[in-house]
Amino acid sequence: MYLLRRKSKNQLENDSSDHDEKVAELRVAIGPLSGRSLKYCTESCLRRYLEARDWDVDKSKKMLEESLNWRSTYKPEEILWPEVAHQGETGKVSRSNFHDKLGRTVLIMRPGMQNTASPENNIRHLVYMMENTILNLLDGAEQMSWLIDFTGFSLSTNVPIKTARDIIYILQNHYPERLAVAFLYNPPRLFQALFKAIKYFMDSKTAEKVKFVYPNDKDTVELMKSLFDIENLPSEFGGKATLKYDHKEFSRLMIEDDVKTAKFWGFDEKPHDTKNVQSGREVASELVLV
Repeated sequence: MYLLRRKSKNQLENDSSDHDEKVAELRVAIGPLSGRSLKYCTESCLRRYLEARDWDVDKSKKMLEESLNWRSTYKPEEILWPEVAHQGETGKVSRSNFHDKLGRTVLIMRPGMQNTASPENNIRHLVYMMENTILNLLDGAEQMSWLIDFTGFSLSTNVPIKTARDIIYILQNHYPERLAVAFLYNPPRLFQALFKAIKYFMDSKTAEKVKFVYPNDKDTVELMKSLFDIENLPSEFGGKATLKYDHKEFSRLMIEDDVKTAKFWGFDEKPHDTKNVQSGREVASELVLV
């Protein structure tokens, strides 16, 4: 037994050493970088791309280069809250003010709260929220958790398959290993059927992170409780807390984060005047637990 344990420990050390070598190899493979590309390609970033491609340097390099090209044209870090706030007026996607038991930031989604028909703007809003959530990860944290509430979900609020495919592509290819787990709470049969089509576009690693949770299924409920404090978890997900939106306050927080984002990436010191944000496109909602 001792020999088996020692071998296991040695294997872990060998894996760690091999991974360090892979990171260094990928760093050399992508060549010299500058500006935001250099800032983006931290060691932890390279590790995430390598992890997503099973530590294959060539495949990781291709994936990373595609992300750098996408970021240079789409410029996700330059999306400001006033540009997407109207997409969040119903609170369909928002960062919560609590973490899971592992300290991961939580993104709450409410597909039943869909309020616009523009695929491009919906995607832009989600990309903004991804960037914002990453900005607010705790020190040392790399991943986030998703909680998806299907209250009010119907055919009229359903995201088209093409849009879902585009969203999955962006998340898988440009935000690799950012998602730890996605809990789909009590989805209706309609979505279960749609998910079969959506799952077709997911790689196996992403699909494994998607967990269906049903109030009457003890095993899935226990899985949820293993990662979330029941006192902090909103009642929409089987917890004891109350979920409340404050449209104006959430907008204020996002505006503050825009300033932090600008400072982090090294562009405008103050992206916009926070004092003039009052309503409409410059106001959105906050998830607050009381």
